[in-house]
Amino acid sequence: MTHQIESIRNFEPSRKIELLSPGGDVEAIKAAIVAGANAVYCGLDTFNARNRAANLSFDELTGVLRLAHEHHCQVFLTLNVVILEQELKALFKLLNQLVNTTLDGIIVQDLGLFNLVKKYFPTLDIHASTQLTTHNDGQIRFLSKIGASRLNLSRELNIDEIKLLTATAHEQNVLTEVFVHGSLCIAFSGQCYSSSVSVGNSGNRGRCSQACRDEYEITEAGNRFPLNLKDNSAYFDLPELVDAKVDSLKIEGRIKGAHYVYTVVDSWRKQINSFVESGQLLADDSNLHKVFNRDFTNSFLKGEMTKSMFIDNPRDNSVNYAVGKSNAISVVQIQQVKSELYQDKNDLGHELREKIKSLHIEKVPLRFEFSGKQDQALIVKAITPTKSYQAQTKVLMRTSDKSTCTHDLLEKRFKSFNNSDYIVEGYDFSKLTSNLSIPFSELTKLKNEIAFLLNNSRALISPIDLPKLTKYSKTEQKTKLSILIADEKDLSLCECTDADIYFKIPESLKKGCTKHIDLLLKNPRLIPWFPAVLIGKDYLEAVKILEKVNPNKIVSNNTGIAFKAFEMGIDWIAGPFLNTTNSYALLTLQEELNCSGAFISNEINQMQIRNISRPENFKLLYSIYHPILMMTSRQCFFQQTVGCKKPSIEDGCMLKCTKATTITNVKGVSFSVDKQKGGYPSIYNHEQFLNIDAVKDFSDLFDEFFIDLTNIGTGSKQKQNKAELIKHFEGLLNNIDESSTRLNDMVPLSTNAQYQQGL
Repeated sequence: MTHQIESIRNFEPSRKIELLSPGGDVEAIKAAIVAGANAVYCGLDTFNARNRAANLSFDELTGVLRLAHEHHCQVFLTLNVVILEQELKALFKLLNQLVNTTLDGIIVQDLGLFNLVKKYFPTLDIHASTQLTTHNDGQIRFLSKIGASRLNLSRELNIDEIKLLTATAHEQNVLTEVFVHGSLCIAFSGQCYSSSVSVGNSGNRGRCSQACRDEYEITEAGNRFPLNLKDNSAYFDLPELVDAKVDSLKIEGRIKGAHYVYTVVDSWRKQINSFVESGQLLADDSNLHKVFNRDFTNSFLKGEMTKSMFIDNPRDNSVNYAVGKSNAISVVQIQQVKSELYQDKNDLGHELREKIKSLHIEKVPLRFEFSGKQDQALIVKAITPTKSYQAQTKVLMRTSDKSTCTHDLLEKRFKSFNNSDYIVEGYDFSKLTSNLSIPFSELTKLKNEIAFLLNNSRALISPIDLPKLTKYSKTEQKTKLSILIADEKDLSLCECTDADIYFKIPESLKKGCTKHIDLLLKNPRLIPWFPAVLIGKDYLEAVKILEKVNPNKIVSNNTGIAFKAFEMGIDWIAGPFLNTTNSYALLTLQEELNCSGAFISNEINQMQIRNISRPENFKLLYSIYHPILMMTSRQCFFQQTVGCKKPSIEDGCMLKCTKATTITNVKGVSFSVDKQKGGYPSIYNHEQFLNIDAVKDFSDLFDEFFIDLTNIGTGSKQKQNKAELIKHFEGLLNNIDESSTRLNDMVPLSTNAQYQQGL
């Protein structure tokens, strides 16, 4: 316990450790409140990344806000999906509603939403979603610049990385959240397309079908669920998280029920209280094992990515744990353990029901009393069960044949208070003299004053319309071809084309190695292409490449590198893995980071692309040929598939390993598991993306059509004559009919399903 006591000595009593709970429905939110959550995050039935959760109606949200705030619990709303152009009007309408609630923050993934909120709804507090894959200093500086007040750090980070990034965040006056309990994705959040590719349900739209939990044909290592991770639990790592100055401990589970939420939040609340009060941790985590779990691991946090993180069963492990802990062997013993577990669950359920039975989110009953006589002010009282508010006109009432103070007219004027917050139960006109009149403008002022008082003495913000964007044309008429390579052996391709040649920088770089710096300096035609994930020393080494080479232009799939390029005045283009799907995302990149162009996401379809408005002097790019990435992971895919002698992933694995294999699910669909030198383990679809249709549909829109000629996804990708491919792609752009046929012949295993189905 020495380390724990030492940590608490460094703990600032004034610093709050927030316990942040999921709330998939009203009952789960009530459970979180009574269990001691400091905040809950929940979603409406639109624009949130947990479509399988019950979610809330807007009326329920306003009731939840009242209830939570009565119990000193904050509420954050998840708007954490990428937004399509045709949805912007509906989104803007929702923001106009949210800005007049007491909501404590919105959780955002889409970069366009940052732009809209920062410009038009500055009173809304923005939290950066885990879907933004935040894992380096530059990303934190970028998110701070575009308006984030807090951010959720990637689940794959270890405690030392979390500590360093939290320090950077605090320098930027940004808070940090860390997931401490619940399901783990094997893929980097925001960089998983497996569900989108497999069944058309994108994780970036809240429709993840959890393809990583699927059953596969048994692998060489003897596993049927080779991608299935145990659940995350940092229950005994609280001292390290406190020492790292993390602001919010976040529990995953918006598709879990109230019983789960109550049990987990209650356990964590007791652990936090014990540690803050005494410096000691509770040793008993048994209640965490009594609700749904896949067993627990803290290996990402510890930086120990071993095969012990996996479990070959995606279903509930609570019974197995109870049986194992009791050393039950016989059928009678096992049945006894199960009965005791179910009884414990029932007891916890009963305890929860008793605690929440008095909690209500119903609308507040509201009555209006009107009073006044000739030559007196019109007085209105708004009466709720707990408070009474009064306002009066400054102008006096007069007798008139055309009365503006009839019962019908006043009811009509004040019926708008029958809304998501209040239910109007009656009007009392007994103290109001008949046949009186007052200017309509005075009635409006009176109504607005009552609205101000009923809104906690906060002025209501008038709704605004979504600004109409100008749709600018291409700067150059002819659409160019651009090419990605990752191997020095492909430098000869520069001789057979005038296309822009991008060179892929790997995700992992050897410290102090100048290989890529030397290559880029020697070949100035190459345009550096930076990957989506760059953690720790790999981010620092990537920054060194920028500083030493100082290229004229780069493509970056990582906003941290983009931010550095912006600071250095380097022209940069947003890569396809920034998931750009709408015009306002383009504006964020241009206005905040001086971005000169962006790839449009390959997840959206023809009609969704056509709606996008290009900013002025801004290039649009689109990939028409590439291996289809399904997921990238910090964990090793080979331990559970072909097997690996190394006990855990280490730096050497990232730099040297080049394994590849294939996994096949029980439906008979195969996927390529691929590991490049310097790359993270990745899984690719068995088909390549080939979209000839986009060239016919959008030559008037895109400045560049892009092809990926890297040797990635080699499990299913036939070795091609790359020079021949370039020739026919250039022919395609030049309307040579034969090129389409030749490309289809050369790439027989191909699809453009995402272009057809969209999001």
